[in-house]
Amino acid sequence: MTQTTRFAVSIPQQYADGTFDPAAFRDYLRRAEELGFHSAWTRESVLAPAPLPVLGPMEAMTYAAACTERLRVGCAVFISTVHSPLHLAKSISTLDQLSRGRLEVGVALGGRDNLAGFGVSPEGLVSRFTEGIELMKTCWTEPKVGFDGRFWQVDAAMEPKPYQKPHPPLWIGGHKPAAVRRAVRHGDGFFGAGGATTAAFAEQVGIVRDELARAGREPGSFRIAKRVYVSVGDDQRISGILQRIYGDASIAVAGPPEECVRGLREVIEAGADLVLLDPMVDEPEQLELLAADVLPALQN
Repeated sequence: MTQTTRFAVSIPQQYADGTFDPAAFRDYLRRAEELGFHSAWTRESVLAPAPLPVLGPMEAMTYAAACTERLRVGCAVFISTVHSPLHLAKSISTLDQLSRGRLEVGVALGGRDNLAGFGVSPEGLVSRFTEGIELMKTCWTEPKVGFDGRFWQVDAAMEPKPYQKPHPPLWIGGHKPAAVRRAVRHGDGFFGAGGATTAAFAEQVGIVRDELARAGREPGSFRIAKRVYVSVGDDQRISGILQRIYGDASIAVAGPPEECVRGLREVIEAGADLVLLDPMVDEPEQLELLAADVLPALQN
């Protein structure tokens, strides 16, 4: 663990129809900013095997940015293969301008389920993913978008560019070794999934470091993060949710404060310089417990 470890929190997104409370949402984000968290993050979940009420990430980030002044906002991750890279690039540029450069962007390949619903063929999915990243970077950095790819051909311009230059930090997520290596080749950081165990994450970090050495990149130029499902105190509610989603509740860091400190320290020692704390439920209460009873022990 080092002095540079930063902590982030999830942006509440799970709201049943008609239950969103704007004032409570605003208070939560402002409190996270007041407590000194580095950033607040959404996730993307357009379709799911079972009904799961989740707000869209771009809209939730935009609302969060409007509620705060310093807190950075991000998405971990957009499944960019099911997006038009032009539309996604435009939305990202716009939000980076609106937030005055407080945006972080995560993308991932995603699975092959539901691709037909988005009109996307599974053929050439990895090429689609990497070409989409290349096209977005071109939109963000070049005055004229002259692009002739396998999937997209563009001869036009996109303005304004992102507020951050050359573009917002680009994180890439994934589970398999090939996905981790792609993160080093195409991104500014790797974002470990919440569904990965700490041991699996440690193996991914090893791949990141090997790939950085192979590419001749300085390790300090590349960031490593992990989403951690966490519950200080009673772990029953989050365990039930994770069991339904992943079929495995053991991926959570949960229990008394000292147990949470131990679990989070293991994540940091595995290589995370940014830890995204995701309680999934009771976010305002968990925010206070984490800030008072857990994080001080990790920052000493």
